[in-house]
Amino acid sequence: MRVVMIGTGYVGLVSGACFADFGHDVICIDKDEKKIENLKNGVMPIFEPGLEGLVESNVKAGRLNFDSDPNEAVGKADVVFIAVGTPTRRGDGHADLRYVYQAAEELALMIKGYTVIVNKSTVPVGTGDEVEAIIRKTSPDASFDVASNPEFLREGAAINDFKRPDRIVLGSDSERAIEQMRVLYRPLYLNETPMVITSRKTAELTKYAANAFLAVKISFINEIADLCEEVGANVQEISRGIGLDNRIGPKFLNAGPGYGGSCFPKDTLALSRTAEDFGSPLSIVNAVIKSNDDRKKSMAKRIVDACGGDINGKTISILGLTFKPNTDDMRYSASIDIIPELQKMGAEIKVFDPEGMEEAQREFENIEYCSDAYDCLENSFAGVILTEWNQFRALDLRRVSQLISGKILIDLRNIYSRDEVSSEGLEYYSIGRPNG
Repeated sequence: MRVVMIGTGYVGLVSGACFADFGHDVICIDKDEKKIENLKNGVMPIFEPGLEGLVESNVKAGRLNFDSDPNEAVGKADVVFIAVGTPTRRGDGHADLRYVYQAAEELALMIKGYTVIVNKSTVPVGTGDEVEAIIRKTSPDASFDVASNPEFLREGAAINDFKRPDRIVLGSDSERAIEQMRVLYRPLYLNETPMVITSRKTAELTKYAANAFLAVKISFINEIADLCEEVGANVQEISRGIGLDNRIGPKFLNAGPGYGGSCFPKDTLALSRTAEDFGSPLSIVNAVIKSNDDRKKSMAKRIVDACGGDINGKTISILGLTFKPNTDDMRYSASIDIIPELQKMGAEIKVFDPEGMEEAQREFENIEYCSDAYDCLENSFAGVILTEWNQFRALDLRRVSQLISGKILIDLRNIYSRDEVSSEGLEYYSIGRPNG
């Protein structure tokens, strides 16, 4: 099939490359001509394991191309995906849909022959109706259907998630559109991937409901971790104890500094605002948003307390800046809340992240960027593990003890145990574990 992907951000680029790998002819479109030129030269705009090689192989095979002009590609397309950004709108928390609607208006004039227009972007319920209305108003004679096909890609594991998904959600009342989407996803259908066929509005809301539920799990276990510290229980053992229940499951039950990234913060907020608009407030989701915001802010105090209550003039080393490992994405990362707060209290900050350093330089001022974990920890009063990158999981703790003057290691991801850290002469602080 001939596929056009409008937008070469995280979702658009990964999806486009994977569809090309399925054997479809894909053209990824972006107005940013420099970005398109870089992609043609093999320069990726994001870090995602395996993406560079996947793009390179499919470009070489002639199945994947990039362009800044969508007109010709859209006119020949069977399916056009809208995969543009839907950031939080300033001032009210709603999803900003201006790029989605702008894409719809522009596409309307390019459609030639029957085309399925698919919202791949995460959008509030009812957005598909508006996209359809825009296209029909702009081009009354166009032959098309609008469908919803939300993505469920985890940063750092997106290619595997696309090729081996738990399910594919397709939202449309048009049998013709659904059949065309089935053909598009035929490689997954043959692998017996569940296809959830719904109305368009149901598909739109499914995406938000999924992300909100996962955010609930994260905030729940974080609050249980706080209780564990007060009563002397171990949150990791509790996570295992409840995660083995098939009704609950083990994923997203790791206590830490709070969720971040491109999806959960903005999607929970957008879902909350949508619910309020329809007079059906989501009290659980609202509580989760507040709980997560409070948690990230409280992490700085946790670090200060571990350092004896005063960090003025002391050097604090931060290992990990991105919201999770295997990505360079710093959106809503806990580091954005923690580092400025530590600076306000007089701390000097050193940082290292395997992939997030370039993004960090746009976010922070007056911090020292280091070449590796040991360079970061050298001559610091305390070290803080903030993101669970694999290379932080096997640090030489004897060397770490020699480098950190204050002999304090604060592990906000529960990577280590107290015994192994304390045996090297370090004070160890973790999350929700009385014995580390």
